[in-house]
Amino acid sequence: MTALLEYKGALRCNAIHTQSNTSIETDAPTDNRGKGERFSPTDLTCTSLGTCLLTTMAIKATDMQIELSGATASVQKYMSKDAPRRIVQIDVAVKLPKLEISDKDKQILEATGHACPVARSLHPDIVQNITYNWE
Repeated sequence: MTALLEYKGALRCNAIHTQSNTSIETDAPTDNRGKGERFSPTDLTCTSLGTCLLTTMAIKATDMQIELSGATASVQKYMSKDAPRRIVQIDVAVKLPKLEISDKDKQILEATGHACPVARSLHPDIVQNITYNWE
């Protein structure tokens, strides 16, 4: 089992990661009756894309003997304006540290990011705008 989830009331859930026993709480967003005091489930979906992309790139970079510590990503979520309510676009802006690597290595790492498991798992109707800024 990956996680154990509990609805706590007031549009909030608690999720416990069964392997590590760490937990996160979610809240409905303010535009859907929530207080917006925690990540919403759709926020987590978009955040997962950014963290998966960075993690997958870091795995590949390690294999290439490149260190990506200090890389960051900002994520912006866009929801549909009409029913059904769903994510329609995710923008991820990746900022990478200054590295003395070839353009080919940069292309390999970017392609790895684009092919991360979350990116491949999202519905093809969701627009994924991923940009890379190599300092």
